[in-house]
Amino acid sequence: MAPEISVLLASLTFCFVFFPLADSMDFNFPSVFNFGDSNSDTGGLVAGVGDRLNPPNGQTYFQKPSGRFCDGRLIVDFLMEAIGLPFLNPYLDSLGLPSFRKGCNFATAGSTILPATAWAVSPFSFGIQVAQFLRFKARVLDLLARSKKLEKYLPAEDYFGKGLYTFDIGQNDLAGAFYSKTLDQVLASIPTILAEFESGIKKIYDEGGRNLWIHNTGPLGCLAQNIAKFGTDPSALDELGCVSSHNQASRLFNLQLHALCAKLQAQFPDANVTYVDVFTIKSNLIANFSRYGFEQPIMACCGYGGPPLNYDSRVACGLTKVVNGSSVTAKGCSDSTEYVNWDGIHYTEAANQYVSSQILTGKFSDPPFSNQMPFLLPLKF
Repeated sequence: MAPEISVLLASLTFCFVFFPLADSMDFNFPSVFNFGDSNSDTGGLVAGVGDRLNPPNGQTYFQKPSGRFCDGRLIVDFLMEAIGLPFLNPYLDSLGLPSFRKGCNFATAGSTILPATAWAVSPFSFGIQVAQFLRFKARVLDLLARSKKLEKYLPAEDYFGKGLYTFDIGQNDLAGAFYSKTLDQVLASIPTILAEFESGIKKIYDEGGRNLWIHNTGPLGCLAQNIAKFGTDPSALDELGCVSSHNQASRLFNLQLHALCAKLQAQFPDANVTYVDVFTIKSNLIANFSRYGFEQPIMACCGYGGPPLNYDSRVACGLTKVVNGSSVTAKGCSDSTEYVNWDGIHYTEAANQYVSSQILTGKFSDPPFSNQMPFLLPLKF
């Protein structure tokens, strides 16, 4: 994609309308409630369906699998650190006396905005996550009314109104649709997907949620998983080696999400509707990877098969399987900081760190908010 087109799409695909109708925004949120898929799942799917992640997942930061599909921290982890809050505990994980005082994570890997199908990776679609939040809030208020002893584990009642609600979901709706639909059919399904998303957002608003931070979807066509499946014909790839159809769907999804964002802000003038242009940040990283210290923009760090993708759908990161009569293992690379992609689907901690740092510059917001950020200089990464 030509640089001029990239700039034009960047201007169209984000509307970080955090301040236009709000009195002020100081980013001193007492809590965060997150909804999404594997991009922000801190252990929900592992706990919810008894899934298991093997090493080298988690090796960079946690030194062991943490329930994250990554070698370390996710974007949501870096954002929590920047705001000065602890990592979010998954709603579905009841072990280890988890504290939900500063918020809760309802995201689970594989989740979609549309209701889950019988063959879905995760049964916890966006509607289910919102329903879980509604129950969580009701249960919290009930418990707090019964005993003050639980206050140190649960968010205060006013945290639900003052807290930040973050969303990063929709990637799986698009990526999964390509396995059974044409590009035109995928594009035609986007309004239905966003109608479901709008319904969930309105339920959260009705429960008092006023600070809504929405990530758009990244360049799906640049994931090794999609290139391996849909990019075998060179004519299907763009100049970066990404699947053109998938990125076209991502852009249209983001444009319509932009419109929905503006609609919600107009409909709820007392809310702060935030839309973050993750697509442009990630696309810039992949196109200019060497400028930011990376050596591999697309090839998976943890995988099997070797260059150019090091990805085989039959062998997930950390697993050993029999392929063509031989036992093979999807192993991690020697230095994940050289890779943008971790396992063919998800980003490395180093890439997540870069994306987070770009979000926090305020340059990918509408309007720019860099002059109102309390953590411009003391960023923790």
